[in-house]
Amino acid sequence: MLSRREVLHGLCLATAVSPEWARATPRQDIRVGVLPFGTVLWEVETIRRTALDTENGLTLHPVQLATNDAARIAFQARQVDTIVTDLLLAARLRNEGRKIKFIPFSTTEGGVMVPEGSLMRDTADLIGKRIGVAGGPLDKSWLLLKADVQNRTGVDLSTDAAPAYGAPPLLMNKLESGELDAALLFWNFCARLEAKGYRRLISAGDIAKSFGIEGEIALLGYVFDEATDPTILNSFAKASAGAKQILADREDAWAFIRPLMSAEDEATFQKLKRYFLEGIPNRNASDETGDAEKLFSVLAKIGGEKLVGPVQSFPKGLYWDVPRNPL
Repeated sequence: MLSRREVLHGLCLATAVSPEWARATPRQDIRVGVLPFGTVLWEVETIRRTALDTENGLTLHPVQLATNDAARIAFQARQVDTIVTDLLLAARLRNEGRKIKFIPFSTTEGGVMVPEGSLMRDTADLIGKRIGVAGGPLDKSWLLLKADVQNRTGVDLSTDAAPAYGAPPLLMNKLESGELDAALLFWNFCARLEAKGYRRLISAGDIAKSFGIEGEIALLGYVFDEATDPTILNSFAKASAGAKQILADREDAWAFIRPLMSAEDEATFQKLKRYFLEGIPNRNASDETGDAEKLFSVLAKIGGEKLVGPVQSFPKGLYWDVPRNPL
């Protein structure tokens, strides 16, 4: 498998010279739906600040949206050209007839956080505990966690623990105040807690591995209409990879990003930076699809139609396989 650095380097070689179509035609405007507090904004602003969009025949226009739900509505209403969304939602949309393509954005995942002094060492120790769950009762990591504990112990955490569903900032505060024993949170909130001395009981990726998932899956990705010109999709993917390369290689690039990160101290900044960089995708679509199909199948069995929709199989043709230059 290629390393993240090798994959990014291969993609960025293709951006060194602007494609012929970009020089021959006006730049294509791309409306990117972003959340004001989201990590997608870090990448989009890096692309714009370093002119990676214009070098690739594009002009990115960030469209700020209040919530993930607002972003999904804007994309489905074609008020924006792309958003970063969950792989499961992308698969469901394609299965339901919305022909879209998925370009991986990040493999970084959340996990179960506990205080450093907690006696919990295994997910079975969550039985009987007060557990915060971001994302609601159908959150994929929560479903996998419950299934894993039930497979090993016969116990259902829905009834033999005290799950509390809510927004990540609220759950993080409740964990810090002692109102919760553990919290299943998205990665950026895990990073903030780690900077304060909390530890991960288990990562969402390790939970997935217990179901036979072998490699990292980008559970977040950009989605575009399939009818989008392939040269535009390739150019956008190259600009995205170029921004990741810059953030991986240049410390000074983070000086501009830092004000967008709400990092109240150096420890928090370093944790957020570390996990963002660790989440840079490094697999070809053909390699990742097999694991994505396994994960979808497991979640379809656990969550059923409420989670994945009426079609219980992973859709063919969802991934946009970005051409990579041989090294």
